[in-house]
Amino acid sequence: MKLIDRFTPRPEVANLVPPPGLDQLTQREHDVLSLVVQGLSNAEIGAALHLRETTVKTHVGRILTKLAVRDRVQLIVLAYQRGLVDGPSH
Repeated sequence: MKLIDRFTPRPEVANLVPPPGLDQLTQREHDVLSLVVQGLSNAEIGAALHLRETTVKTHVGRILTKLAVRDRVQLIVLAYQRGLVDGPSH
C-alpha cells in the first residue's frame, strides 16, 4: 500500500465538487498539475512539456495560488481527495 493511499482515503468521485479556482486554471496549468501529481520535479516537467524550469515554477506558483494551497504536498492531497487525478496504480 502506498503512503498516499493510507492517509488520503478517496471518497466516491461522483459525489465530489471541484475545488474553488479549478475553473481558473489554464490548459497548460492543468498539464503541469497532472505532472506535479505524478511526482515529477520542475526540471522533469519542463522537459516533458518543452518549458524552461523557471516557467514551470511560475505555473506551479499560479496553480497553488488559484487553488489556495500552500505547497506541492497540499496540492497532491487536494488532487487525490477531489478526484482530479486517478488514484495511484498498484
